Formats: sequence, C-alpha cells, structure tokens
Amino acid sequence: MKNPSLAGCIIGTAVGDALGLPYEGVSRQRLPRLLGPPDRHRLVLGKGMVSDDTEHTCMVAQSLVAAGDDLGEFTRQFARRLRWWLLALPAGIGKATLRAALKLWFGVKPTSSGVFSAGNGPAMRAAIFGACFDDEERIVRYVRASTKITHTDPKAEFGAIAVAVAALLARRNENVLPDAYLQTISRLIGHEGEELLSLLREACRSVNDAESTTTFAEHLGLSRGVSGYTYHTVPVVIHAWLSHQRDYRKAVTAVIECGGDADTTAAIVGGIVGAAVGIEGIPARWIETICEWPRTVPWMQRLSEQLDQSLISASPIKPIGVNPIAVLLRNALFLLVVLFHGFRRLFPPY
Repeated sequence: MKNPSLAGCIIGTAVGDALGLPYEGVSRQRLPRLLGPPDRHRLVLGKGMVSDDTEHTCMVAQSLVAAGDDLGEFTRQFARRLRWWLLALPAGIGKATLRAALKLWFGVKPTSSGVFSAGNGPAMRAAIFGACFDDEERIVRYVRASTKITHTDPKAEFGAIAVAVAALLARRNENVLPDAYLQTISRLIGHEGEELLSLLREACRSVNDAESTTTFAEHLGLSRGVSGYTYHTVPVVIHAWLSHQRDYRKAVTAVIECGGDADTTAAIVGGIVGAAVGIEGIPARWIETICEWPRTVPWMQRLSEQLDQSLISASPIKPIGVNPIAVLLRNALFLLVVLFHGFRRLFPPY
C-alpha cells in the first residue's frame, strides 16, 4: 500500500470508537468509579465493538472506492449505503441522520435529504477525506457533499472540514504547529466560520500553554462531558490531537477522559492520529481485542487497500461488501450489549 494513512485512519477510527463506547454518555466525574481508566477495551469481557462512527467511515471509504474520481457518483453511492445501513437497525443512530435516511427512502435526492442540525455526524466520518486527498479544495468539496446528505447547518460542514484538514496536516507533518493549522482552516472556511475559528483559537492557545484536554473542555463549560454538538466536539478533538500528535494512546485517552460523547470524540481523534502514525502507531493489543463481525479488522484493511488502488487509478472499483443478514445479527447482539451497559449504570458504584 502506497498510502498507509488510509488503513491507519480507518482502523484508528475503529479502535478509538471501541475504546470510547463503554464511556458513552458518562460524565467525567463518574468515569473512574464506574469503569476505570480507558486503558483497554471494557465493553464485553475485555473486548471492544464499534458504533456508527466506524460504520460511517467505512461506508464513506466504500463509496469513494465505487465512485473513482466522480464526486456526483460518490454522493449517490454514499446515499445508497446510508439507506441500507438504516434497514440493518443500527443502535444509537443520531436524530438528524435518521431523518435524512428516511427522506432518502421516500425518494428525496441526496442533495436535498439533509436536515438542519449541527450534530457531529459529518465530523465523525470526515477524517478519511484528509487521509485520501492532498488537494485542500477537493477535500472541502467531498466533505460538503458528505455533510449535506444528512446535515444542512453550516456549522456541521465547518466542523467536518476542520477534522478533515487536521487529518491532512497530520499525515503530511511530523509536528503541526497550532498556528499553521489555524491559518489553513481559516483560509478554507472563511469569515462564515468565525464562531468555530474562535473556539479553535482557544484550543490552540490552550495547547501552547500546555493545558490538558480536560482543562480545556472545562474552560468551554463541558465539565460534565463533551456533547454531540459539533462546536463542542471538534474543538476538544483538535486540542487532543495537537497535544499528542504522534501518540495515539494519549490522544485517544485524553478525549475519553473528558466524558460525554466519548465514542465519537475518540473515533475522530483516533482517525486523525491514525492517519499520521499508521497501523504501526496504534497499540497492537487494542487492535487485536476488537471483536467485530462482519466488519472485522482484516476487512477494514482490505477496504483501505481497495481505496488506495482506486485513488491511484482514479477509476471505480467494486468495493468489498458485508452480508446484510450478518449485519442484522451483529446489530441485535450489539443492542443487547448497549442495553446491558445502560442498566449497569443504574447500580453502584456510581
């Protein structure tokens, strides 16, 4: 593979997602007592499973493989996969994504299916664009197309661009200066994204002052946890990435320790740092103890290889798929696991 960032991004997303999932929705104050430190998978007997964050990243990768160099075809491919993904009854689907997928089933075009929401759905699947493309304007075009299928609030788009640009700079540079990141993202989102830029400036200031990511999250008023609002999620993720650019373990654990939407924040920063360090930079034990099917880790590796071939040839390739019956069975098991964790939180230790 000529671009190891692709596998690093996809598998980095999956590992972060799986590590953060047991901590999803838990306030920062309850994390140590309820689950202990995020130093290993804690979902099922020391094993980890992934959520929609990883599934969306994989669907974006499949759509890129199938589309070749055609942005319009990418949009159609991703919309089609989103429709069928909904039929598999995924647990924990976001409200905006649910409404958009239903609109797609009722015949609404992908360019009109999005709903006005500033959720973090587009951001959670954006890092792969930065791992794929070198041209910044091309990244923006693909992020915009991916975003508008589910979300129409410009905030969702700006947040997703911020994530994709972070992945691009991460894989290009050994060390990204916070000011260099700010200059790049400012150029791409302009004055319309000033609210996000202001938050990112605060994140960069905090990084330069060597503050922890949890301290920065508290400064944003997120002492109980990071919410699913993209202008909460993205600044905290960028802070964790800039603080630990080549240390996957520290970057991912830093955002999980902030609490809240931990699987998404960990998946996003895992994708960014994974694009920089590749599979070799992700703790092997964390990869080996992901218990997933039919989207196994080897399946994700094959998908990244296909994506690499498609990008080199600039032509479409039939992407590897998954058995829909297997996905249904897997999602049924996953729902039981999620419900178990929900009931567990009703009992001490709190």
